[in-house]
Amino acid sequence: MTEEGFRKLKEDIAHLESVKRPEISRQIAEARDKGDLSENAEYDAAKDAQGLLEAKISQLKSLLASARMIDENAIGTDSVQIMNKVTIKNLKTNKEMTYTLVSESEADLKSGKIAVNTPIAQGLMGKKVGDVAEIKVPSGELTFKILEITI
Repeated sequence: MTEEGFRKLKEDIAHLESVKRPEISRQIAEARDKGDLSENAEYDAAKDAQGLLEAKISQLKSLLASARMIDENAIGTDSVQIMNKVTIKNLKTNKEMTYTLVSESEADLKSGKIAVNTPIAQGLMGKKVGDVAEIKVPSGELTFKILEITI
């Protein structure tokens, strides 16, 4: 995991614990004040939300505990590897795309970050500039030429 991803994960946990958890506690208290809990849908919904939130916090904390920081100084650009920014060209459409290969927890397609365990990232791993990668995806096969590898 990158330092940025690690920091963001810690911020997410802090937000859930300091903002969302008290918010749900207030909802439970308000619903409890409305009377009979056996037929109180608001109370049930708030308790369900609390359970989901606690599960999410637990999952993120577990991810944080098992995370390993990647030394960005040790990353090379000889061949595609995690943390590289790779510019590729789809040989069928001639469209160029740039992706950064990141851990699964940091993946965000909108910002051009794809997880290293995706078919496209797996097909690019180990390739060098100028190589052609034929990648099998659920919808068929894609062919990319590697144009640039940076950090």
